[in-house]
Amino acid sequence: MISIRPATAADRDAAFGIWEACGLTRPWNDTFADFQRALDHVASTVIVAEQDARIVGTVMTGFDGHRGWIYYLGVAPDRRGRSAARQLLESACDWLRLCDCPKVELMLRAGNPAEQFYEHLGWERQDVHVFGRWLDRAPIGGEPPL
Repeated sequence: MISIRPATAADRDAAFGIWEACGLTRPWNDTFADFQRALDHVASTVIVAEQDARIVGTVMTGFDGHRGWIYYLGVAPDRRGRSAARQLLESACDWLRLCDCPKVELMLRAGNPAEQFYEHLGWERQDVHVFGRWLDRAPIGGEPPL
């Protein structure tokens, strides 16, 4: 039986282990800081799935006032196929509904095999391009013109 609950600070290392096992981490992201920021802010949370007293999956979600976002959805490779990902995704959407969020989105890196999972659950590919910029360092090529 899988149980779903909000994460606590004590779940950080287990969550990080799931993210690593699922290939969700990147060297330029401080995943420990991501986890803590999500717990510390009222507009975000981390939810975990437990089975047999072990955290087997996680999802991070947040609401920016316009859209909800889902990050770090992952299930331990040895626990896949037991509905944990679906339950985590639905729990994240339920949390967003409580925030009166009208739409939720998520981003996948190109080639991520989870595309089929989301399509199977009725998620639609969006026709957008994502741009990013680090706020804690100078952009490539120096400072932009004012």
